[in-house]
Amino acid sequence: MSYRTRKAGSPVSEEPCVVGVDFGTLSGRAVVVRVRDGAELASAEHVYAHAVLDRHLPDGTRLPPDWALQVPSDYIDVLRSAVPEALARAGVRPAQVIGIGTDFTACTVLPVLADGTPLCELPGLENRPHAYVKLWRHHAAQGQADRINALAAEMKEPWLERYGGKISSEWEFAKALQVLEEDPEIYRRTERWLEAADWIVWRLCGTYVRNACTAGYKGQYQDGRYPSPEYLAALNPDFAGFVTDKLDHPIAQLGDAAGVLTAEAAAWTGLPEGITVCVGNVDAHVTAPAAVAVEPGQMVAIMGTSTCHVMSSDQHGVVPGMCGIVDGGILPGLWGYEAGQSGVGDIFGWFVRTGLPAEYAERAAAAGQTPHEYLTDLAAGQKVGEHGLLALDWHSGNRSVLVDHDLSGLLIGQTLSTRPEDVYRALLEATAFGTRTIIDAFEAAAVPVKELIIAGGLTKNALLMQIYADVTRRPLSIIGSTQGPALGAAMHAAVAAGAYPDIRAAAHAMGKVHRRVYLPDPQRAMAYERLYSEYRVLHDYFGRGANDVMHRLRRIRAEASLLSL
Repeated sequence: MSYRTRKAGSPVSEEPCVVGVDFGTLSGRAVVVRVRDGAELASAEHVYAHAVLDRHLPDGTRLPPDWALQVPSDYIDVLRSAVPEALARAGVRPAQVIGIGTDFTACTVLPVLADGTPLCELPGLENRPHAYVKLWRHHAAQGQADRINALAAEMKEPWLERYGGKISSEWEFAKALQVLEEDPEIYRRTERWLEAADWIVWRLCGTYVRNACTAGYKGQYQDGRYPSPEYLAALNPDFAGFVTDKLDHPIAQLGDAAGVLTAEAAAWTGLPEGITVCVGNVDAHVTAPAAVAVEPGQMVAIMGTSTCHVMSSDQHGVVPGMCGIVDGGILPGLWGYEAGQSGVGDIFGWFVRTGLPAEYAERAAAAGQTPHEYLTDLAAGQKVGEHGLLALDWHSGNRSVLVDHDLSGLLIGQTLSTRPEDVYRALLEATAFGTRTIIDAFEAAAVPVKELIIAGGLTKNALLMQIYADVTRRPLSIIGSTQGPALGAAMHAAVAAGAYPDIRAAAHAMGKVHRRVYLPDPQRAMAYERLYSEYRVLHDYFGRGANDVMHRLRRIRAEASLLSL
């Protein structure tokens, strides 16, 4: 399929456009983008009606700790609501839209029938937790992940090295094994086990294809194959046929066309039937070209509820705790690396929900500020180290470099003089220390990080950005879009529709970045070096087995929770 863009300078009403849809943790966002220059003409957001199911199902069925589920119909509602609204706001005629692209939070997986029907929508399965979508932050499969890792090391499985020596409980195989071992009937009735990124494309165009990104990073697909049946049988005899029976499917490359928009999906979105539907992608990875990070060594940290660090490189190294090293996983011709932190914005949000005194909330309201803005202003007045605190940013476990979601948060140094803004700043700093740990792991593996680009909603917090510059001792570039994933998805749609020959060309025409916006301050950077040294002591003491108290507390909590179910 080919498409030639119209003459530069044409009125918006006549120019070709693409639509990008970003399915996040709590909502989906659609953006209408002009093909010629990447101008974002309008966007719209739809909040998921069911949000995250982490305590109970819609019918009240209680969930154990560490569960995080979603309802797939919420994703369809984004197509019904956000896409038509964005189109209307943009003043763009549907006929101008030449393609639609989507991205999803990776390792958000669901069991479906052969026709794509989610099992949770089948009569009689509404109260079965394993029939629902398992969100990326579902961490209840840690036991299965531990066994997958231990057996892979014992059998010297070649794919293990590509993931820094450990796979995560968030990923496809660990979650599927949990279903098999905790609800064999749901596992038996599962005819396709797939990423939500691929399910939504299936619903848009009627064709099921797996995308190369999630297959490589979350599905342990390396060098053209998945883990062997012999290995899977050694995990559990009933798991031997998982790949052949439920997972294996044709894999398409990023920027390919998956198919064309069906009549049903056209009715949902208000877009023309028959336009190009791009192969699915991952929210973090698709953001890299949106930030014009198309050269080796340009790391993009997408900071929101969690942070995902993605980077392409011409160097292949064994970096501990990677979420994957995939040939062409982000950009063709380069090794794509992914690392991340499981909790960042979520941690700040947790503190505001649970630790903000009423008087602080009242002061913030009186000043016309959100609690986050108020705490940030108070914290910004402090010198480095003034609060006397140090935190570990593991409230949602550790994704990189320890790959252990049974770890938990820690705050040390509190006194009776400790104030809420002290704790808030310590948490901001802890996440910066976590990112520094990841960067150091890359550098130690001889995979150089040449530029750090920040994307995501947390870029609007100037204090946080400056802390990151000071802690990492690197200038920070900032993406020039507030909708990085949706813009990246739209750019891939433009490639799939034939408007650009490849994603690099689309990035240079449509991507946006502001270089060196935040520069490290030498004095603050030196002060943070002392705190980072202490962070690394705590990091290794609690995270590498010297003191296993976090795991023991996790087991005690799980046992107590089972008694109350």
